[in-house]
Formats: sequence, C-alpha cells, structure tokens
Amino acid sequence: MNTIKQNLVNVRSHIDAAIQKCGRSPKEVTLLAVSKTKPTSAIEEAIACGQTEFGENYVQEGVDKINYFANNSTLIWHFIGPLQSNKTRLVAEHFHWCHTIDRLKIAQRLSDQRPSSLPPLNVLIQINISDENSKSGITLTELDGLAAQISILPGIKLRGLMAIPAPESDYNKQVAVLEQMNIAFKQLQMQYPNIDTLSMGMTDDMEAAIACGSTLVRIGTAIFGARDYANK
Repeated sequence: MNTIKQNLVNVRSHIDAAIQKCGRSPKEVTLLAVSKTKPTSAIEEAIACGQTEFGENYVQEGVDKINYFANNSTLIWHFIGPLQSNKTRLVAEHFHWCHTIDRLKIAQRLSDQRPSSLPPLNVLIQINISDENSKSGITLTELDGLAAQISILPGIKLRGLMAIPAPESDYNKQVAVLEQMNIAFKQLQMQYPNIDTLSMGMTDDMEAAIACGSTLVRIGTAIFGARDYANK
C-alpha cells in the first residue's frame, strides 16, 4: 500500500503530465487535496509533503480541522460540499473558499456573516453541467444573473466556477462536457476582474479537465485512500 507521500508524488506527476500534454504552465493548476472523513494525522502527512490546500465537504468536520491546525497560517481551506442556510455562519467565519454557491440566499448570508476582520470569502458558482437531478448547481443559462447579484456583495469575492460532471469514462465525451465550462469561464472573465478559478476535475477526469482549462483539481481517494462514511 502506498503512503500518502508516495500518493502525492504520483498525483502531482499525473497533473504535470496532463499540463505538459496540453501546453499549459504548471503554475496554472493547483492541487486541492480532498480530506473529508480523513483524520488530522493524514492531513499532517500531506502537509509534511508540502500540500497546503485542503477541501472539506462537511461543515463541522471541516471547522474542527481548521481549528486543530489554527497555528499553521500557510493552510488554505476550501468548503466543497452542499451548504445549507443554517451552516453558512460557520463557513463564513472559518473557511477561505466556498465552491458551492448556487443561489443568492446562500451568497447573501455568507457575505453578511463574514467577519470584518477577515478578507472577503472567495466563492465559486456551482454549475450543474450535466443537468443531474441529484446534484446541486445552476444551469449555464442562469449564470449571468446570479453572477451579477453575487459580484456586488461586500463580504464575498466571486472568483469563478465549479462543476462536478456526471461520471464518464470516455475522454472525448469528458472533454465535450468540460469544454462548456471553459467557455462559460472565459465569458465570465471578460465581465469581472477577479475571475481566475475554474474548479473541475477529479481522479477519473483530471486529464480532460486540465485540457479544458481547469485551474484547480480536487483529488481525494488517490491521495488519502478510500473513505470511511460510517460516521457520516
């Protein structure tokens, strides 16, 4: 069984190969280690290997980890799970990023609840690019309207888009879907100065996502191993 250190080497190598294949710069793509359900000891191993950005899906679990590592100012914490109204304050007060904005109410609450002592919370609008009933996110036709509403809120900063496409093993079909996100991202960049983040790509579609302009790939199992959801 590989260690987290070896897994990170393998994942970074895979990312570098995908970047090189499509002629992009390594500086354009960030690895987000998805640490949901994993113990702090596993995160400590990843930190020791130079990993600084971590993604959490469950609010309280994420807050507990953020508090545990509070003395490490180099870490950047991303909330990447569905967010309910009654949990927005915890995200606003503790996280650096929220990837899953899909309605104005949540964005408004995050803006209002972000402490004035902290910089604005970085947010991404989640697009349901595969039109799945089981997934959160808005359609591309709703993007312009929501982006306009979010962009003027003072406590948050709109940085880009996030998507979780439906599982697809064929590379060309992956590209066909992900390229829609790339087009929408570029159009958003022309309208707002702070747009620089396209969060898409996981273990199985990472290469296609990078080819389609992803700036942040979310990798969990390939780094930390299979997850235990027994207590979730």
